[in-house]
Amino acid sequence: MPGSSPSISGDSGSGASGPPPAAESSEAPLAPEIALAVGDAVRLLGVPPYLKTADPMPMLRPADLVDNEEIGQVVEVRAFDQFAVRFRRGAFLLRRVDLSPAQPPG
Repeated sequence: MPGSSPSISGDSGSGASGPPPAAESSEAPLAPEIALAVGDAVRLLGVPPYLKTADPMPMLRPADLVDNEEIGQVVEVRAFDQFAVRFRRGAFLLRRVDLSPAQPPG
């Protein structure tokens, strides 16, 4: 029994040290954080699997409602690093990591 306890604690020690670096690397943003404010022009970095509307009763909508080249405007800053962004076909809730600053059209 004493021989099995050290091997179990040794296994758990190596297992415990493995997941935290993986979790940190998966949550790290790819681009440096740039603060966004209401009125800023933004663009999607990639196409999400779906879009969540920024309505009082949100709905999931297909991702093809927003083109990659389309520029939107931040209309609201929400909790948990989310932003309501108005595009041509509606306003959607998007995470900060999915947005990049853009030059306003004009």
